[in-house]
Amino acid sequence: MPSVRPLVELHGADPDLVGVLSELFAAYRSGRPAPTHLVDLDRDLWAHLEELGLSRLTGSPERGGSGGTWADAAALLGIAAGAAAPVPLVEHDVLGGWLLEAAGLPDDGGLRTVCRPDPSGVALNVTWAREATHVVALWEDRDEWRVADVPLDHVALTERRNIAGEPSDTVEFDVDELEAGVVVSRAVGEQFHLRGALARSAQNVGAMERIVEIVLRHVAERTQFGRPIGRFQAVQHLVSDIASETALGRAATDAAVARASATNWTDPGMLFAVGVAKSCVGHGSSVVVRGAHQVLGAIGTTLEHELHTLTKPILARRSEYGSLHEWDETLTSLAVSAGHDRLWSLMTTGRAKPSSAQFPTRGGV
Repeated sequence: MPSVRPLVELHGADPDLVGVLSELFAAYRSGRPAPTHLVDLDRDLWAHLEELGLSRLTGSPERGGSGGTWADAAALLGIAAGAAAPVPLVEHDVLGGWLLEAAGLPDDGGLRTVCRPDPSGVALNVTWAREATHVVALWEDRDEWRVADVPLDHVALTERRNIAGEPSDTVEFDVDELEAGVVVSRAVGEQFHLRGALARSAQNVGAMERIVEIVLRHVAERTQFGRPIGRFQAVQHLVSDIASETALGRAATDAAVARASATNWTDPGMLFAVGVAKSCVGHGSSVVVRGAHQVLGAIGTTLEHELHTLTKPILARRSEYGSLHEWDETLTSLAVSAGHDRLWSLMTTGRAKPSSAQFPTRGGV
């Protein structure tokens, strides 16, 4: 059976870290209780991740983090998602912790989630909000971006859940408290959306790779008419589609992660790279989810089976940090703006200009 490990190593993650993560989440997957309709934070797993320094993997050592790269973070996100681990790694570390560091705000411990409230101070679909101690808000105040680290007891919270059964709450802030937040550069505000989109792509492609393993095992073990169902051409076509879309999503995600790691998000081609990843993974996830449930049939829809713990979060994450339609429109606009004479440069470098040109560090094409 294919494993996750050699795939995530392609984009530069520490091999030793990948080995530890693979063993950790394989043990978690084999020992977790049977899934239910509702998904809540696994506090024991979260405490273990904190002990190992994985809950703030990308944080700077000066602030108690582990100093991991974006490639390391993508490996952690993908492997954890492949184990359907209910922990807020994106919210607490990749986005929330990063915003605190960018704003120079103290991190006094606790669990954080993150959101972008609207001008009235309301944020919808805030994942893991009820489980957090603080909500890190990125707030656009006229021509300025502000970051506020707000204790949970300072907000009004309406509990809701997403399609995967995960906490996805509505949070209402006091606007005066948001306006008192720390001003950050516009680059921080622009990068937030890209970071969130790439993090969700890394999670989804990790879950898709686990689905490939489940599908391959099932078609080899399940028999019909005296032979494994993997011998039937119709099933082979489904498996081929699942595997190829997953491989494409992995390649696109790896390319964006490599660029983010190499340039610390200063490469002006990041918008295109993240857009390609989000588009490839988003379109591929539809094929993977549909095909996997077709291959496994009724057994894949039972509550006890692992498959739905992967497919439902994939569908929930697919529309976060920009819908698939929005990212496709962004890519289309970039391609049209590049024109036929600069399209190849856009595809190969993420920029619609000669590679020798000087680019601003704030992003954009």
